Amino acid sequence: MSLLRYAVFFILCLGQLVQGRVIAVAVHFILAGILWVFLLGWLIHLWSIVDAARWSPR
Repeated sequence: MSLLRYAVFFILCLGQLVQGRVIAVAVHFILAGILWVFLLGWLIHLWSIVDAARWSPR
């Protein structure tokens, strides 16, 4: 699980993609694209790191 935290640190949404969460990947990419216009994309990047690290399958 902690390996995904480091993977997503370098490539946005890689952790969610490895976990098979395609909808989460789409949401993160769209929000990151929109927010990088306003130089706030780093917020989505941090959210993606935390989301990949804390997610657990049900």
